Amino acid sequence: MSNGSGVSRGDRNRNARLARLREAVPVMNAIVGIDLADAKQMVVVTDHEWRVLARRTFRRRAWELGAALDWAAARAAAAGFTGVSVAVEPTGHRWRVAGQLAAERGMAFVCVQPLMSAWARRAEDLTFDKTDDKDAVLIARLAAQLRCYLPEPADETWGRLRHLGIRRARLVAGSVSQVQQMRDLPECVWPAVPGAARQPFKPTTWRAALTVAWERAEGDLGRVTVLGRRRFGAAVRRQVARWDAVHPWQKIIDAVFGACADPAGVPALRRGALERVALLLAGWRDTQARLAGTGTRMIAVLAELGLTGLVTSVTGLSTAGAASILAETGGPSRFTSGRALVKHAGLAPGEKNSGTCTGRSRTTGHGRPALRLAAWRAVWGALKSNPVYAARFTHLTSREHNQLSTGQAHAALAAALLRHLHAVITTGQRWDPAIAAGGRPGPALIAA
Repeated sequence: MSNGSGVSRGDRNRNARLARLREAVPVMNAIVGIDLADAKQMVVVTDHEWRVLARRTFRRRAWELGAALDWAAARAAAAGFTGVSVAVEPTGHRWRVAGQLAAERGMAFVCVQPLMSAWARRAEDLTFDKTDDKDAVLIARLAAQLRCYLPEPADETWGRLRHLGIRRARLVAGSVSQVQQMRDLPECVWPAVPGAARQPFKPTTWRAALTVAWERAEGDLGRVTVLGRRRFGAAVRRQVARWDAVHPWQKIIDAVFGACADPAGVPALRRGALERVALLLAGWRDTQARLAGTGTRMIAVLAELGLTGLVTSVTGLSTAGAASILAETGGPSRFTSGRALVKHAGLAPGEKNSGTCTGRSRTTGHGRPALRLAAWRAVWGALKSNPVYAARFTHLTSREHNQLSTGQAHAALAAALLRHLHAVITTGQRWDPAIAAGGRPGPALIAA
C-alpha cells in the first residue's frame, strides 16, 4: 500500500531506520570492527570504502578492551576522521561489555547479525574460510553498508526479566525431558501402570502411588500385592499429604495396586528402570518447585514494570506466559509496529511473488527462536478459554480455500498474540475482543 507520493509504509519505516543508522555510522567516522573472543580480540579500523587503516590483535579479556578502543580512536584521528563507530557481532555476553566501554568514550555502537557475516563471508571469496582477521573486516564492511542494527539499550528491570525468562525456559525444557523419560521407562518394564490414570504424571495421586510402589517393592511388585490394598492405599495417602495435596483419588490408587499384579513387561530390567523413575520423579518435583519460584519472580518484575493489568487483559493468557514472551522481546515499545515484533520472532509469512507467479508462503523461521517458542506455548493455553482465538483457529483449519494445518494455524495465532501484546502495551489500552476479532471497539473501551 502506498500514498499519493508512491512511498509505502514499509519504505517510510526503512528510510527512518536507515536515518537512525546513519546517525550512528556517519561518514566522518571511521569504523572499528571487532571480532570478539575469550582472550583474543581482533580489531580493525576501516573507512567507508572498507579500506583497512589499521589492524591489531589484543590478547586480553573483553573488559580490558578500553585500551583497544583508545588505540582505534587514535588511528582514526591520524587518518583524518573526527570519531569512530564500533561494530561487533552480538554473540555471547562480550558484546554488552564492548557496548558499555564504547558508551563511556562517547563512541557510537552498532551490531551486525552473525548470519549476515556468514553470508558476506561466502560472497567475499566463495569459500567457507573463517578467520578472525577476515571476520573483523567483514563486520566493519557490513556496518559501513548500514547492514547492521542499533542494539536495545541496557535496562536493569527488563534485563532481569530476560534472565529470569531464560531460566524459566530451561526449567520447562528440563521438566518436559524428565516427564518423557518417566513415560518411556514404565512402558518397557511395567506397561500396566501408565494406564492407571488418564493423564499419567499429572495427578499427584498417580505419582505418589508410583513412589510408594518403588519404596516398598524396589522392583519386586509382588511385595506390593502382599502388602494389601488397604495398607497400600494408606501409604499413598500419607505420601500425597507430604506433597501438599488434599484429595487423593481412590480410583487411581486401586488401578496402580491392580497393575502390580500384571506380569507384562521385562522383569529383568524392572528394578533398575523403576529406580531411575523414582530418581527422575524426585528431580521433577524439584524442577517444578524451582519453576514456580522463577515464575513468581517474573510476575513480580512484570508488576514492577506496571504491565500486569494490560497483558492479563488478553483472555486466556497467563501472567507467567505473558512474562515469558515479554522477557524475550526486551520491551515491545522498541519495535515500530506489531508486525516488526512478529518478524523478530520469525513468525511473519514470507511472500513469494514474481511477475504472474505466486509461490507458497511460509514463515521465515529466522529471528528469535525463544520468543517464537514462548508465543507458541502461550497460544496453546489461550485457545482453551479465548473465544476470539478459538474462532480464528476453527476458521483457519476448516475454511474451503487455503485451509491451514493445525501447526500453521497455531503459528498464525502466535503471531496475532504478539501483535495484540504490542498494541496493548504501546497504547496503554486493555485488550478488547471486538477489536481483536476485526471489529469496532467494545462499549467499555469507547466509554474510556
